[in-house]
Amino acid sequence: MTAMHYTDVKGILSPKNGMNLYRGCTHGCIYCDSRSVCYQFEHEFTDIEIKRNAPELLEKALRSKRKRCMIGTGSMCDPYMPVEETERLTRRCLELIDRYEFGIAIQTKSDRILRDIDLLESINRKSKAVAQMTLTTFDEDLCRILEPGVCTTRQRYLALKEFQKRGIPTVVWLCPVLPFINDTEENLRGILGYCFDAGVKGIICMGMGVTLRAGSRDYFYSCLDRSFPGLRRRYEQTFGDSYICNSPRNSELMRIFTSECRARGVMFDPNEIFAYLSEFPEPEDGQLSFF
Repeated sequence: MTAMHYTDVKGILSPKNGMNLYRGCTHGCIYCDSRSVCYQFEHEFTDIEIKRNAPELLEKALRSKRKRCMIGTGSMCDPYMPVEETERLTRRCLELIDRYEFGIAIQTKSDRILRDIDLLESINRKSKAVAQMTLTTFDEDLCRILEPGVCTTRQRYLALKEFQKRGIPTVVWLCPVLPFINDTEENLRGILGYCFDAGVKGIICMGMGVTLRAGSRDYFYSCLDRSFPGLRRRYEQTFGDSYICNSPRNSELMRIFTSECRARGVMFDPNEIFAYLSEFPEPEDGQLSFF
């Protein structure tokens, strides 16, 4: 049974029109940066904070905006954790975005997003919907170790294929890539194969590595001790207390990544992809609908 508690928040949209409907996560990914001390969690990370007044706040914000825009969600906390099945905050907010004809750029690593494909299709028809999916590990058995509480990479790939069938654009986050674990050419080419077959518009990869800081590093190392005995020492010797921990194969793998994306006409420059995600399509006739 998922631990959870309810809270009322004062606002839901950030200055850049992003929102997090939940706080905390139950996916259990061993590398999760959101566990870092800097985010000042006042409750257990797996005790999910549910922002129960989020839909009301979102509707108020959408009604008050002078111009429609893209709304983002999922950057800090996945909007499709198991708790969403009962709480339905994500779906209720998508219904509002659809009703007011805003756009959505939604990020997850769960195929539970397919439950709302009808709404995403409707939003995309009226304005723009982009489904973003995180893929890190081609090997299914390894994926279950690194990301134990969420569906495997192949299931996420099949979700991307469903969006492809509906004409809903997709972007993949290829990160993090863990040094000495999945920083191989085989892993990279497997993930890229999924992306190209699913027709993704862009792949975001900031480098072949992982970021670690107080809180997230402690959890990561405890997971290494359990699943990869001895590897913690290699990390400590290689990276010390560094925040950015790039794979020794970073340059080689990034060359493969960029050349393959360029050959396929897939966006790979992060700034270009972020611009695409935030760009709201203007009506072709120049007329704004009133709502």
